[in-house]
Amino acid sequence: MPINDLAVAWERERSVRIAQEETIDTSAEIRAELAAGLMLSQAQTSPKYLYDVLGSKLFEAICELPEYYPTRTEAAIVDANLNEIARSVGRGSTLIDLGAGNCAKAARLFPELRPAQYVAIDISADFLRDAVSRLRERFPQIAMLELGLDFSSTLDLPVGVRREKRLFFYPGSSIGNFTPDEALAFLRRIRGECREGHDGGILIGVDLVKDKRVLDEAYDDALGVTASFNLNALLHINRLLGTDFNVRDWRHHAEFNAQQSRIEMHLVARRDVSVVWAGGVRHFAEGESIHTENSYKYTPERFAALLEEAGFARPRSWTDRDQWFMLCHAQAA
Repeated sequence: MPINDLAVAWERERSVRIAQEETIDTSAEIRAELAAGLMLSQAQTSPKYLYDVLGSKLFEAICELPEYYPTRTEAAIVDANLNEIARSVGRGSTLIDLGAGNCAKAARLFPELRPAQYVAIDISADFLRDAVSRLRERFPQIAMLELGLDFSSTLDLPVGVRREKRLFFYPGSSIGNFTPDEALAFLRRIRGECREGHDGGILIGVDLVKDKRVLDEAYDDALGVTASFNLNALLHINRLLGTDFNVRDWRHHAEFNAQQSRIEMHLVARRDVSVVWAGGVRHFAEGESIHTENSYKYTPERFAALLEEAGFARPRSWTDRDQWFMLCHAQAA
């Protein structure tokens, strides 16, 4: 094996070892978080619990649905503007893919961006590991590192992640899962991981405000794939917390809340039901719900102001013809 290939292979093994050593068992913390959310007057769970291995695969299927416009619209924006995007962000970056999933969105950028390192981060570690393994075969010249992390509340990157030219890639409108205040705090954490002097930035997908009918159908498709995706969260919670949810007791509900400018996803009890876990019980009346996800929608002006408040400068954006979706790049100020 040539020396350069040996060096790349050694760096891969070292990066994986570092990531494994720095992984912390947070099962007790997760159980406490889930139990606290279920006991609120309006029961709720974080959208991160939608994404176990099956949830990640179901979300892949959602992205293929005719009703779900964000994925194909964002992909079309990238295809139409890839050269301009590459000129804006530059080449040789440390491309940090937040919520990487199957890594397909980042891979779309590789030919033009030519990153020096690709860091894929996702809460579903097993799903991510398989995706990055396939990606290494396609792009052996790029150093890659996969991290099974929950980045929703903290962003502590291991030493295996290069400091130079960090470009945080957060596609697919996932920023909408945060409330505006949470989004600001999240963007500030990303800014804190960039070096001073414009060495770093963010490339982020943002879903824009549009007709309510389009939004409602996107989150409640005719085939029921989104319903399965939402209901699967109960099975995931059963494994994490030891609850005894029966998915047949619940139904999916999604609707655009115009006042809050957000889609809300809920799981609604079909009948009176009690859910039990070690040390806790919650009684749900028929029609009572668990709030599982928000997806806030922005105007371009409102989101540009949010980026600037978080410490980013000179935002540049690209949209589709209908202005349903926006891809935005901003440098660390």
